[in-house]
Amino acid sequence: MNTKYDFSDFDAERIVYVRSVEVSDLPQDVQDQVGDQTRLYAVHRADGERLALVRDRGLAFALARQNDLAPVTVH
Repeated sequence: MNTKYDFSDFDAERIVYVRSVEVSDLPQDVQDQVGDQTRLYAVHRADGERLALVRDRGLAFALARQNDLAPVTVH
């Protein structure tokens, strides 16, 4: 595991953050569209802008990757 990696060509703009969101913390108009879900997963840019809300973590990661983004989890 001592292999060097050249990060000089890494595009930090491609990183997005995936975090869980309680539906009760969302605006009422969004809550009205959710149905019986109690938790959703948000995909955010590094500057905090929310790009998407989806029903599960796997879908959030798949959505990011399908759009050539690099998802990471936020705790």
